[in-house]
Amino acid sequence: MVLQRDTNLGIWGWAAPGEKVTLTFNGKTYHATTGTDGKWRVSLPAQKAGGPFQMEIAGTNRLTVKDVLVGDVWLCSGQSNMETPMSRVRDKYPQEVAQANNPRIRQFNVPLTYAFSGPKSDVTGGSWVAADPQSILQFSAVAYFFAKEISAKYQVPVGIIKDAVGGSPAEAWLSADALKQFPAYEQQGAKYKDSTLVAGIKQREGAAVAEWYKRLHQTDLGEAPGQPKWSAADYNASGWATMNVPGYWANQTPLGPVNGVLWFRKEIDVPAAMVGQPARLELGTLVDADSTYINGQLVGTTGYQYPPRKYDFKPGVLKAGKNVIVVRLISNGGRGGFTMDKTYQLTAGGQTIDLRGPWQYKLGATMQPTPGTTTFQYQPGGLYNGMIAPVIPYAVKGVLWYQGESNAGHPEDYQALLTSLINDWRKQMQKPALPFIYAQLPNFMAVKKEPSESGWAALRDAQRRTLAVPNTGMAVLLDVGEWNDIHPLDKQTVGHRLALAAEKVAYAEKNVVASGPLYQSLQVNGNKVTLTFSSAGSGLVAKGDGELKYFAVAGADKKYVWANAKIEGNKVVVWSDQVANPVSVRYAWADNPEGTKLYNKEGLPASTFQAEVSAPKS
Repeated sequence: MVLQRDTNLGIWGWAAPGEKVTLTFNGKTYHATTGTDGKWRVSLPAQKAGGPFQMEIAGTNRLTVKDVLVGDVWLCSGQSNMETPMSRVRDKYPQEVAQANNPRIRQFNVPLTYAFSGPKSDVTGGSWVAADPQSILQFSAVAYFFAKEISAKYQVPVGIIKDAVGGSPAEAWLSADALKQFPAYEQQGAKYKDSTLVAGIKQREGAAVAEWYKRLHQTDLGEAPGQPKWSAADYNASGWATMNVPGYWANQTPLGPVNGVLWFRKEIDVPAAMVGQPARLELGTLVDADSTYINGQLVGTTGYQYPPRKYDFKPGVLKAGKNVIVVRLISNGGRGGFTMDKTYQLTAGGQTIDLRGPWQYKLGATMQPTPGTTTFQYQPGGLYNGMIAPVIPYAVKGVLWYQGESNAGHPEDYQALLTSLINDWRKQMQKPALPFIYAQLPNFMAVKKEPSESGWAALRDAQRRTLAVPNTGMAVLLDVGEWNDIHPLDKQTVGHRLALAAEKVAYAEKNVVASGPLYQSLQVNGNKVTLTFSSAGSGLVAKGDGELKYFAVAGADKKYVWANAKIEGNKVVVWSDQVANPVSVRYAWADNPEGTKLYNKEGLPASTFQAEVSAPKS
């Protein structure tokens, strides 16, 4: 394991009531006696970085913990972009995976657990794992890149406690105490304290979903008993219609936004050089679940829309000449299809066949959207009780947080939620100044040509304003997103920028430029607004062609129009001939403000912001 250096360490456990426990570590022995509840706890004085050490714990039995390092431990929490493992990005970082022989970087993965009856005292499993080319595939990619940079800079072991759940909203990570500030969330979570109610909901919803899939399979013409299977290589699909891949059938076909099963089929000509070789089929991402066949053989299946479809298969599937690829695609509710601007290809023997273009399709079954279900791990308080409370006593250097996508639908309360979460965890850990470093949401979704409202921009601005909480830092990620993927692959930049923020906040580096420009103040002169920024580093720059974009101004009518903007020293002057008396300025206020943006010379982007002109004092 990895223990936190330079702070008192709590080591705790369970034994029989009244049992005497001794703990030996680094040449010293400590004693404890369990209470009537069977709990024991030993406090170790602050340790210097180093190791490996051995820890002996003895009572009526004996435990030996070998290979204990002392360094810096970071609690890494949030939703799927913190959870995303290195296996998801291995094709982007093959050298990072191949060379990951670093026993000084270790991860403990806290298993998904939620609880509503109160805080749990122990995790449900997990173990410390050192980074090597195999184990790294399960490491949080963001946390690994962060840990690698911190370990190299400070020459200390780094422990990652991966404590994240995909799709989780911030309120799920608040304690009961913190939820009192949010009565609506508190009430929402309170009803799930009734375990009988929870069991009943699970039973009813589970039965409804099972019945949906049962009916789907029963009515799917492509798998009808006694009929030729549509997945078969020799099936006659001459009567099928065609549509272009990638794309969505709601946009391209007379079917409209139908849910159920659609079958897709493409014949390709495979040269002999590709046969007898290991091969990979890449189908971007698919909405929602697929089973994919080549020449009648199943080569891959994925149960939901987000994972990239990268199906590796062995020699013997492909043959020289005509080959048939068939995709059985289930749409659960919404617009089904093949995500745009992704890779669609077959690769083997160093050759690639492009799979974009016309595919045949046929409707196998029409269904109503899948019945809704309660995602219990998203309910207020559940993840705090199940996954944070058990690790609260474990000493850490700080917290890394990457979350917000699930709160972008109601960004107006996010600043309060995140502020409460930071203060709550600090209080529970009895560390009022615990460093809290977080990732701002990246750019995502389609680019819009005109200024518009954006939940993602509003949430980014809430994250920016949360920097008012002491000992916090933020990584701006407006240039690492992907318009068509909520899980962008560039996790190295995220880890690097979180590390810069940590160097300033947690390691007290005075000279590091830890952030891109952050809005500070404004001054109005006629129709011009002069903006001042902190974190300007060694100067402001317009990255790209030199023209600043994504500044907008509005008058009293709050109708925003694109504005001209130019850098003057360490300030930006913004104006529009359409707005004589500006009262509000926005920057990068869009889901996906793609294109030239404001940076400092250190290469770090400015944060989204909205700034209001103060009313004149009477």
